[in-house]
Amino acid sequence: MKNIIRTENLSKIYGKGDNLVKAVNNVNLSIMQGEFVAIIGKSGSGKSTLLHMLGGLDLPTEGKVYLRDQDLFQLKEDKLAVFRRRRIGFIFQSYNLVSSINVWENIVLPLGLDGKEMDEAFIRDIIATLGLESKLHNLPNTLSGGQQQRVAIARALASKPDIILADEPTGNLDSKTSDEVIALLKMSTQKYGQTLVMITHDADIAQIADRTIIIEDGRVVE
Repeated sequence: MKNIIRTENLSKIYGKGDNLVKAVNNVNLSIMQGEFVAIIGKSGSGKSTLLHMLGGLDLPTEGKVYLRDQDLFQLKEDKLAVFRRRRIGFIFQSYNLVSSINVWENIVLPLGLDGKEMDEAFIRDIIATLGLESKLHNLPNTLSGGQQQRVAIARALASKPDIILADEPTGNLDSKTSDEVIALLKMSTQKYGQTLVMITHDADIAQIADRTIIIEDGRVVE
């Protein structure tokens, strides 16, 4: 198995003096291709800050993040934005769908922004896997939360990224829908050979991952 993402002495520090907060404190970790890793910790433990730095959404105070040996923070901002769009799939708690366009258009949006050729058979397979065939012409606001999150998963998978980062992807869902979405997320990442890193505070959800990383006060404790 190849190493897909790794960090070196990664830290994010806010404030000064008595108000100094080490949100992420000297984290060294590596994640292998095809792994499903859950990062678990209480609210305020630094897990979301860590995920945002892994995805190049937030700059570290010090340290490095390598995705397939590319040092993310050596890239200029515009190049980093393109790199993120092509190589990293994001799934957020709030779905982040574009309300004015339909489900199909939301799923293929990142490919359109990139002028990438669309592998339509692959995308239709994802849509079938996630049970969205009958919803392609719907606008997001006509869907349930669970359906919207499935659309977000399809969008993340569609561009065949190197890694998918999911930030509390079931945070807005009831427990039954949450279980369904996590099962679909795990099945689809396995089916397409994807690497998945997911932030959660839910130990039950973390149990279905291949590996769990526990964060306390910005440090990896396990």
